[in-house]
Amino acid sequence: MTVHFIGAGPGAPDLLTLRGRDLIAACPVCLYAGSLVPEAILAHCPPGARIVNTAPMDLDAIMGECARAHAAGQDVARLHSGDLSIWSAMGEQMRRLKALGIPVSVTPGVPAFAAAAAALEAELTLPGLAQSVVLTRTPGRASAMPEGERLSAFAATGATLAIHLSIHTLERVVAELTPHYGPGCPVAVVYRASWPEQRVIRATLATLVAAMPEGIERTALILVGPALAAEGFADSQLYAADYDRRFRPVRARG
Repeated sequence: MTVHFIGAGPGAPDLLTLRGRDLIAACPVCLYAGSLVPEAILAHCPPGARIVNTAPMDLDAIMGECARAHAAGQDVARLHSGDLSIWSAMGEQMRRLKALGIPVSVTPGVPAFAAAAAALEAELTLPGLAQSVVLTRTPGRASAMPEGERLSAFAATGATLAIHLSIHTLERVVAELTPHYGPGCPVAVVYRASWPEQRVIRATLATLVAAMPEGIERTALILVGPALAAEGFADSQLYAADYDRRFRPVRARG
């Protein structure tokens, strides 16, 4: 018996990985975060599966479901939105399960920042503009931020920022970033990336607050950085004719 942690992707049901789909289909128990995982993904559950929405449950209750499945010899598909490596609360669940001697596995999912970049048709790392992407957030009720992880510190690098779980503090985010990127820096907000109701708001740091429509209070990602302008950057050397590489050696052609 194994508890399979599965990244269910950013929202679109067809952005679930094939491995995730097959694991769901093989598990007689499915625990899913109903506030963010689309119900269409549950169609992959086998007939008669026990399907439990964990949104109203605390950690002890979730572990109780896993322990019952373990006692019955039933594999569990544990679904979380996006990818499990960031802000999934997987770590605390795995710690409990390992203490109970319950085997676990992890299947990655498409992260929200990747779905947001796809909605923008944007590469977040462009030559001469940005070669790093910082995934971060602002402090919230569930998790405080370590002292060194301030938006201003990340902004000072000039990297592309993907700011999660922070749309409710948008004015504070803009105020903290503007001194480092400048008021004309391009910014985008992607609401519910890949869902049918997806919305994209493009602006600059100076105009973003005024450009935001009513009602976007959660499930939105803020992307900031000069790479979002997609202009004035040099071609990479990857496909340059004179770039000597293993699969396209210049010397052999010379």
